[in-house]
Amino acid sequence: MSTFLSRLGRSSARHRLVVVGVWLAVFAGLAGILGVNGSGDSAPQTIPGSRASQALEVMNREFPAAQAPPENTLQLVFAPQDAEVTDPGVSSQIDSVLAEAASLPGVESVSDPFAPDAPYTSPDGTLAVATLIYGDLSDDAQVTSYDAALALQESAPADLGVELGGNLVPLGAESGPGEVVGVLIAFLVLVLTFGSMRAAGANLLIAVFGVGVGLVGVLAYGSITPIGENSIILASMLGLAVGIDYSLFILSRFRTELRSGRSVEDSIARATGTAGTAVVFAGLTVIVALAALMVAGIDFVTEMGMAGAFGVLVAVLLSLTLLPVFMKTLGVKALSKKHRKDLAAGVVFDEDTTPKHGFVRRWGQAVVRRPVISLVTGVLVLVVVALPMLSMKTAFNVPGGTDPESTERAAYTLILDELGGVQSPLIVLAEGDDVASSTTALEDQLTGMAGVAQVTPAEVSADGQTARITLIPTGGPIDDSTKDLVHQLREDADSISGIHLEVTGETAIGIDQDAALSDALVTYLVVIVLISLALLVLLFRSLLIPLVATLGFLLSVGASFGASVAVFQWGWLPALVNAPQGDPMLSLLPILLVGVLFGLAMDYQVFLVSRIKEMHDRGLTPKDAVVEGFSRSAPVLVAAATIMTVVFAGFATSTFSVAASIAFGLMVGVLADAFIVRLVLMPALLSLLGKSAWYMPRWLDKILPSVDVEGHAVEHASAPIAGDDEPSQTGDRDSLQGTHV
Repeated sequence: MSTFLSRLGRSSARHRLVVVGVWLAVFAGLAGILGVNGSGDSAPQTIPGSRASQALEVMNREFPAAQAPPENTLQLVFAPQDAEVTDPGVSSQIDSVLAEAASLPGVESVSDPFAPDAPYTSPDGTLAVATLIYGDLSDDAQVTSYDAALALQESAPADLGVELGGNLVPLGAESGPGEVVGVLIAFLVLVLTFGSMRAAGANLLIAVFGVGVGLVGVLAYGSITPIGENSIILASMLGLAVGIDYSLFILSRFRTELRSGRSVEDSIARATGTAGTAVVFAGLTVIVALAALMVAGIDFVTEMGMAGAFGVLVAVLLSLTLLPVFMKTLGVKALSKKHRKDLAAGVVFDEDTTPKHGFVRRWGQAVVRRPVISLVTGVLVLVVVALPMLSMKTAFNVPGGTDPESTERAAYTLILDELGGVQSPLIVLAEGDDVASSTTALEDQLTGMAGVAQVTPAEVSADGQTARITLIPTGGPIDDSTKDLVHQLREDADSISGIHLEVTGETAIGIDQDAALSDALVTYLVVIVLISLALLVLLFRSLLIPLVATLGFLLSVGASFGASVAVFQWGWLPALVNAPQGDPMLSLLPILLVGVLFGLAMDYQVFLVSRIKEMHDRGLTPKDAVVEGFSRSAPVLVAAATIMTVVFAGFATSTFSVAASIAFGLMVGVLADAFIVRLVLMPALLSLLGKSAWYMPRWLDKILPSVDVEGHAVEHASAPIAGDDEPSQTGDRDSLQGTHV
């Protein structure tokens, strides 16, 4: 592969206009598909096939006349202080507010909370609820109508305690300054790494263009098949991060080759053949990790994985084709001024003989000298950060809106406290040959169950074999009491002879979806661990290194989970994280963090340990090999991880809770894996293990194929590869005049 990639890099550099034209054509083609088909609909995040979903299908079939609730509704919740809603003065004020509500834009009708046949008030008279029913609304009309209702709630008399429940406006990601600041800091890190604004600019431009192509591609697909908004978020976030990193690895190698006295084209060929090979493997690892999300068997999770994988694929292809175009255009200007002067003066850089100093090398030496202290300290830090994970709670959807401080959540909580789970009822289906004769016994049984606030009379289907009973729980849809009630209903499903019970409704479906994602996380973790062990055994020809690397990955995942719980569930950093806090973790978050962090962890493992292995294969002692390999690979790894961190930190400042929680979890995961697991635990463990770290049974070593992940076939070739003897372009001769020694 390394030889092929070196030729691909050389060819791309020689045919710059063709490469640029092809990529512009790809972008234009995808944009054309999007333009023709439109943006398309957003796919719902549902998990069909659960017990609650199947029961819902039965209910819809057996009770076709059942009226579905209106889709566009809001609630005005009145909770007056030191008064009852039925007091004449209070009720007249409520009537006045409702009369004004009836004239709001888009409102078709307003319910009367005091209607004798269907009152919506609390038994103690402290709460009254009116429902505003809207017709079909366009996107602009949704915003206008909601803003008008919100203005009414804010202008209502303060002593009425009015809150506005529900939200007509779909939740969506809002871009903010944090994302821009993150990109700017990433650019600054690149400038400091390269010492050249031109090289930093080329690196960032490739990544940004890759995000553009990836997003347009995902949106073009979404114009044909509905996709979820989270897929777009993940594709852009991950595409930008890996796009910067992959170009960084190749550009760094290109600069090293230039400093060694090679021509621009030869440097491009060798950089894409060596570092490019590592990029291909790293990218494929991330793609495999994301594609493996399909083992969850959940459509929208698979969709998110594929969208993220597409963004990573684009980043890999751009780094191998379009980046060589930029490298050829930059030439030796990709180097800092000092390095250009050295090159012009005939000073050639040799990585093996040049004295090595600097903080990173001293860091590696310190870890190797004190491996036990380093190991214990690193593990202790990760375990402490991971501890909040023990109290992690998950929910598929957060009832009452995602912001605990909003009027929407206040309205939801008021109703829940006074009337129980009336906003999230459970629907119990009873099936049997003569279910009508058992409804009374069934109602009595349900009424006596723990966690039940109210049971409505049973409704029997036309054929007399199915009954539907609405059950109001005492708690909300994500409360433990409601979950326990659903599980108990299923355990007692056949307690009445000849009758089988199933429970459905939005609450039961959400509970099933949360459980499905939790089960999928366990399955996915097992798959990821097996993939990790297999890949690393193949790469490093070792049994112990894959084991400790995988354990380190699990520690970094635990730290990511723990920090996410502390911030988003416990609300520890409200001043730094703008997204709403105080809610359970979204069920989707853990499985996404595992998938993405696995890919990134394997990237760092490969870039770090492959150089250590190279030094060991050259005959250095285990500790010397760790120090030498660490000092050569760690600086680029630090730059790459720093860039990842600041990019994710920028997204973590989003006010959209889904985007912020994903980005924050990834940010902490990258910090833990790169700066603690790979830069502390791995060198410490390799130092302690010594030669046993590279132990491999002979029989296994013989049957495993050899993988040249660092492209050493090109790096150590004794003869030039095909095309090396072809004349360089004029720009090469001019830019390198006087640099050969």
